[in-house]
Amino acid sequence: MIPIHELISKIRWDKEFGKGDFAIGYYDRMLNKILIVPFDEINFDPADHFSFQFISEEGETRRVPLHRVKEVYKDGALIWHREH
Repeated sequence: MIPIHELISKIRWDKEFGKGDFAIGYYDRMLNKILIVPFDEINFDPADHFSFQFISEEGETRRVPLHRVKEVYKDGALIWHREH
């Protein structure tokens, strides 16, 4: 299985592979479930190779460590999965 940081790089930088609608599912410890975030709502800090951030529905900036990413979807289909 490809490591998540490599898959994210491929989505971001491989123009052919990156075509499509991607989403990341991460494990939220407080809610004890997987939450899905559209890839186009995610921000990557160039100085931080271990997490991503996004603005929640409540308007708060959330930082998610890559080790909590459990699923990746492309055009609604699961293309990557790690056990919870």
